[in-house]
Amino acid sequence: MFDVLIIGGGASGFYAAIHIAESNPNLKIGILEKGKDVLAKVRISGGGRCNVTHAEFDPKELVKNYPRGEKELLGPFHKYCSGDTVGFFQERGVNLKIEEDGRMFPESNTSQTIIDCFLEESAKLGIKVLKHSAVTNIEFIKESLSWNITTIKNEYHCTKLLIASGSSPKIWSILKNLGHTIVSPVPSLFTFNIKDQRITGIPGVSTIARVKILPKKRYQSNITVELKSKPIAEPLLETEGPLLITHWGMSGPAILKLSAWGANMLHDVKYKFDILVNWLPEFHEGAVIDYLLEIKEVEAKKTVLRTKTIEVPKRLWINLVKACGISDQIKWADITKIQLQGLAEQLTNCKFTVDGKSTFKDEFVTAGGVDLKEVNFKTYGSKKLPNLFFAGEVLNIDAITGGFNFQNAWTSGYLAAQGIVSEFNED
Repeated sequence: MFDVLIIGGGASGFYAAIHIAESNPNLKIGILEKGKDVLAKVRISGGGRCNVTHAEFDPKELVKNYPRGEKELLGPFHKYCSGDTVGFFQERGVNLKIEEDGRMFPESNTSQTIIDCFLEESAKLGIKVLKHSAVTNIEFIKESLSWNITTIKNEYHCTKLLIASGSSPKIWSILKNLGHTIVSPVPSLFTFNIKDQRITGIPGVSTIARVKILPKKRYQSNITVELKSKPIAEPLLETEGPLLITHWGMSGPAILKLSAWGANMLHDVKYKFDILVNWLPEFHEGAVIDYLLEIKEVEAKKTVLRTKTIEVPKRLWINLVKACGISDQIKWADITKIQLQGLAEQLTNCKFTVDGKSTFKDEFVTAGGVDLKEVNFKTYGSKKLPNLFFAGEVLNIDAITGGFNFQNAWTSGYLAAQGIVSEFNED
């Protein structure tokens, strides 16, 4: 018998449990975790350092990092935002640091600091953590407006139920049977698989680039990612960040952001599409042709391959030059007009074919989950069933990389806790 049961021993589940216990020490609180360890995603996030949140403290700007949930999160972020997260950890002796790109990590540079903080707090507050407790069924008791939860080991009863199970197909299926609408999950935050001689053999090369996706004909307009460049007229998608060449294709913040914003559309085309990359985002093709003509005059006696006067990584420059049919020995004076135009095209409109995706490290994120129209975002309570609450990625909310997914976990966990406690106080 519990007052509050939380399904999911992750970030949002622990955060909610701690806030519930602090607000009302008399409540009996339990966390059901299906695995042998809790906070597994916290442990591996940020390369083991835990990207706790992002140094964006304006709710109106913060919500722009959520492909799904942007509108719904504005109110919650006005109540509990990044600064509140920083304060929570500082009060418990965990100081966070801001890196150049705005990501925030514990000063210790290890996720274990965050895990220890949660485990110590939950133990101190008497929160019961039940591991190896995969949920097999959830039953709503109409007469008492309470809940029965069946796990592989035991049966439990609670007055208030918080679902913080993340991207769990099993829990989504149970919630669907209870009457909630589940938006079909699709992958988000993935890299692009590309086999192309122009990027073969140069993994690790990183540069700022502008990327456009050329979708299937049934989509009426292009998806565009603008990197370090003023936006084109009414692009569907727009963002900034470096592009990283990998062994399997392309990654980096630019690609990951694009995969997040285009998650549903790219799923529909089975991750087979073309992209155009401008390696010189501040220039268009005509301007680059004019510049190359100047180089042809000034560097006439030097070979094209060894004279990198364009601001792109050297290894990439060599591959692009070779792709234009320009040999090692050709000098600038001897480069033809067609070769010059070809080089300008490679630099500003470099077409690649994407054939599939790869998961980005261990930070796999899913778009999909409980339909947001069925959630009260003042309390994170269900609009369908009483005494049922949600937190974290079980909802159809996801973000780009940079600590934003965790901030969603903290905000939803906190507000769900407040919603639960306020209902107990009313009773």
